[in-house]
Amino acid sequence: MVKPSAMVLLAAAALAAQSAKYGVGRPPTEDEIRGLGLAIAPDGTGLPEGSGTAVAGREVFAALCSRCHGDKGEGGIGPPLVGGQGTLATAKPLKTVGSFWPYATTVWDYVNRAMPFDQPGLLKPPQVYAVVAYILNLNGIIGSDQVIDAKSLPKVKMPNRDGFVPDPRPDVGNKTRAKR
Repeated sequence: MVKPSAMVLLAAAALAAQSAKYGVGRPPTEDEIRGLGLAIAPDGTGLPEGSGTAVAGREVFAALCSRCHGDKGEGGIGPPLVGGQGTLATAKPLKTVGSFWPYATTVWDYVNRAMPFDQPGLLKPPQVYAVVAYILNLNGIIGSDQVIDAKSLPKVKMPNRDGFVPDPRPDVGNKTRAKR
């Protein structure tokens, strides 16, 4: 749940982003802002209650995801979600959930906020857990009956977890690092 002070800041930012000069857009309603929820951190902070397995996720994926991502996440009009392991250092890297994403929690956050593409935010938390479990299973990262929830998801070790390095510039990134 968004704290009232954070909601005021979000609303102010949304109002400031609108421009009367071009006559485009409108400020979001409080309900629309509230619906954005909180971002899920890599460590899982902010994950809601609920759980899912790849077995349950297969049905949701078939109904709502496969039309863009293919039956097995191989891609279609949407990008592929599986494969690509070992390609990141090649001339033609394939960036998928299984090859590129460093944290399973951020996959959850993205699916929750942005999918399905034509109805973002449609899925309830148990459906999001199930779809993410299915995608992780398709990539060989978890077993088909492994339960994914707020406690287990942050513990999932993604193949590219160590493939990202902190930005060493002193003006960005971790402020404590910049003070050293």
